[in-house]
This record gives sequence, structure tokens and C-alpha cells, in this order.
Amino acid sequence: MNYLKRDIEPFLLEAAGQFPVIALTGPRQSGKSTTLQHLFKDHYYFTFDDPVIRRQAKDDPGLFIEQVPAFSILDEIQYVPEVLPYIKIRVDQNRDIAGQFLLTGSQIFQFMAGMTESLAGRVALFELLPFSLGELGIKHKMPLPDLFTHLYRGFYPDPAAKGVNADVFFPSYMQTYLERDIRQISNIQDLSLFQKFVELLAGRVASVLNLSDVARDCGISHTTALKWLSLLGTSRIIYLLRPYFTNINKRLIKSPKLYFTDPGLLAFLLKYPDSTTLLSGPAAGPFFESLIIIEFLKKKFNTFGRFELYFYRDSNKNEIDLVIDRAEKVDLVEIKMRKNLNYDDVKVLKKIAIDGKTNDRWIISCLEHKITIERTALNVPWWEAAQTLK
Repeated sequence: MNYLKRDIEPFLLEAAGQFPVIALTGPRQSGKSTTLQHLFKDHYYFTFDDPVIRRQAKDDPGLFIEQVPAFSILDEIQYVPEVLPYIKIRVDQNRDIAGQFLLTGSQIFQFMAGMTESLAGRVALFELLPFSLGELGIKHKMPLPDLFTHLYRGFYPDPAAKGVNADVFFPSYMQTYLERDIRQISNIQDLSLFQKFVELLAGRVASVLNLSDVARDCGISHTTALKWLSLLGTSRIIYLLRPYFTNINKRLIKSPKLYFTDPGLLAFLLKYPDSTTLLSGPAAGPFFESLIIIEFLKKKFNTFGRFELYFYRDSNKNEIDLVIDRAEKVDLVEIKMRKNLNYDDVKVLKKIAIDGKTNDRWIISCLEHKITIERTALNVPWWEAAQTLK
């Protein structure tokens, strides 16, 4: 299988010429080590997935880092955070040499905490999610059945680009995630209960999250549900889209909308047997909306986009699927999984204005032409949505 170029590559290369340490985080098997090994072929490679190497590093982290050759990739470093202070000592001896250590990690919270404590000012931080539509070459009109074949397969490299059967990949992925990542991050005794929690969340995708209801249905306390939700967020299994308020503090307290970062994993959790059943079922709209939201999130991570993502809902129950805040302007976006658009699709967009900022209004749909709907909103085909944002 040929290597597929990632949008994040030019930013990694630029940073590797400026910083002594590069740290690339993201979900397990999103392509982190493959990307670094492709870009930096002359770097030595060590993975702490290897129990022998991991034990050596844990037994004497100072000696291990002292013996690691200059210009090395250290993969899955969250297993041995003990080495981070010694990496700092090592790079401080030659601070002007860029690209000395390239680090990856799958457990984002622990990974970032270690980076900021030990390597502040020395490390450039990046995050890589599974493939975007553009990275897979999906940049053109496509019938919905074909799109949903991609959604069912998901965007992790193995099923999306290497031909691995999604029906085999995702059960294995989930088991690995539970047994390795979750057990390491948190002392969860009953992993089957945790998986039930994840499945309950899957049934609420693209809707405002009522965590108390989920906790009740799962038979756990609200405190436990909040902790587990945080674990899923920091490992990038889920993404919480916050509501837009001019008062920033309110964004942190009001309930978010829930999305899963990969549709293939979501289809597995919801037990869909194939893409045809998925497309014809009640979850098709939420899957389509999730695709668009996560495409914008990937755009933000892959290109260091200077924008924030929200949704809008007011006391009159006016709701807008996506708000893209770009400081001086705000894009108001509605997402529709169909071609036939009319006044009803833009009536909320016409009502809402974010004071003090320029407001552009979009509809992202299956209509293949960039045209203005009812003199209000620009229609953008779904396959061009994230690329339209400059």
C-alpha cells in the first residue's frame, strides 16, 4: 500500500527545523508513527510498545536517554513518562540542534501534562486524527451509498487505506483500547460496564448530551460518568462541541453536543451490520452531521487553524449546527443530508446574528453547486466543506 500524504506534514517539517523536540499525539492507530517514520527516514526508531525497551527505559530512564542516538523517534512515550526530564537535560546540552527527539503518544492528557511540565519551550505539539476526506482523495461528488461505505469503514488507516476488514478491525481496536489504554489511565474494574457507557453515548451522537440520563441508564454515579466522559475525550474517541455564547464562561457550563471522531467505530458500537443498513436507518443524518463536524476539527488540527468550533441554541429553540468563530468573523453553518433546499433550511440562519462580528452563512449539503439559497446562505457541497474554510 502506498503512503498517503497527511495535511499536517509541512507543519511537522517546519517545526522539526526549529524545535529540538516534536510531540505528535492522537488516538491509537491514527497514523502517528507511520507519518514520522515516512518524513524522517534517517531517524532511529524505538517503540515503548516493545516490553523489553519499555523495561529498560523504566529501570534507568537517565541511562536509556543517554544511550539513545541523536535524532530518534520515541513511539508511545506515555508508557514511560519517566524519560521526559532526561530528554530535557539531553536537549539542553545542544539546544540549538533542531529535531533531536520526535515523540508520539496515544493518551493525550497524560502525554500533554508530561510535555508541559518537562519540556516547556523546547517542544512543538501536534495532534493527528484519522484520515480526513481530502487525505483519502475524496474531493469530488459521490453518491450517498458510496459515501456511507466510507463512513462504515471509518477513517483509521488500516480499514480506510490498507484494506483491513472493518468488521475485524473495530472489535479488536475497542478491546485494545479498553485493555491497554483505559486500564493504564484509570483503575476501572468493570470494563464491560465502561463499554456499555460508550455504547450508550453512541446512541446519543449529534445530540445535546444529558450526562445524568446516561449515568442513570448505565447504573453509575454522575461523578463516575463525568470521569469516564473525560477519559473518552482525552483519548479522542469522542469530541464535545460546546455551545456558543458571547459570555465565555457559559461555554464551559452549558451542555455540549456529542460526536465520535471516527464513524467506523461509531457504526461498530451501534451494531450496524453494513453500510446499506446504516444509510437507510435513523442514524444516517447524525452520521452525516458528525462527518462534517469532525472534518472541520481535522482541518483545525492539521493546519493549525486559528478558529474555534461551537453550536448555537437559544431560549427560543433556534439552533444552528455549527458556529465557526474566527475572531473578527463568525460563520453560521447548517448541515443537510439532501439536495432539495428551500426557505425552511435558511430561516433560522436569517434570524440569528452574532453582534459585533461579520456573519457569513453556509449550508453544507448534497447539492453539488455553490449557489446562494434564498439570498441568505451559500450552499457548499459536503466534499468541499472543510477546504472552503481558508
